[in-house]
Amino acid sequence: MPLEYLILLALIQGITEFLPISSSGHLVLLPRVLGTEDQGLFIDIAVHVGTLFAVMAYFHRDVLRLLLGAWNLVTGRITADAQLLLFLAGATVPIVIVGGIAGAYGVVDSLRSVTVIGWTTLLFGLLLYVSDRLNMTIKREDHLTWSDVMIIGAAQVLSIIPGTSRSGITMTAARFLGYERKEAARFSMLLSIPTILAGGLLVTMELMEEGNGGLITDAVIAGVLSFAVAILSIWGLMKLLERLSFTPFVIYRVILGVGLLVWAYGYGA
Repeated sequence: MPLEYLILLALIQGITEFLPISSSGHLVLLPRVLGTEDQGLFIDIAVHVGTLFAVMAYFHRDVLRLLLGAWNLVTGRITADAQLLLFLAGATVPIVIVGGIAGAYGVVDSLRSVTVIGWTTLLFGLLLYVSDRLNMTIKREDHLTWSDVMIIGAAQVLSIIPGTSRSGITMTAARFLGYERKEAARFSMLLSIPTILAGGLLVTMELMEEGNGGLITDAVIAGVLSFAVAILSIWGLMKLLERLSFTPFVIYRVILGVGLLVWAYGYGA
């Protein structure tokens, strides 16, 4: 795969993964816009893994808390750090189960179309707007409950549909539950760690079984590049949410979604 194309994939993934605008949707659209062959799920997962390391680096203090929480669990203590680790693990279970089944039956590949991305980009963008405007912002991390966590985890399952946005749908669920914007974004990013890790491990094992050395090289290059871009993207989003609502992202989604639907139904994409 040309280096220029890998760089473009990394830029798109790094910028869009933690913004509520769907990185997977943009990755699916790229080859259609450029008229090239789809890079496939392997490379998509590789750039997601790059952003995984970015969120771990940016939230390194929280990662250390989670490691401490794991040790607390081993020693039989349910501390605040251990509880957060359990929350993240519990919220990841639904997408691991449903995503695994969907992947095994080829459901994910069948949804990689402009029409699907157009509708999900538009509709879930509007849902994000409703959640951001109609709910109070009174909850923070110490207000997390198992019911809230499982609602967010169940919502994350929808992100297997391209264009939905994993970060977008989890932030939407958190906002509906009353969590502050930065808290919704932070929990969404922390939740990406076990979610992307699970997907990355699965695809890595498949790659090793296939023994495709060239694809592995492309995946490593794309992952490293997306890591660098994602660090800047996370920093920018957290700064923006100190002053802005999610409305700019909603406007982008509406414009993109409408444009994609016009393209899909007008040109048979």
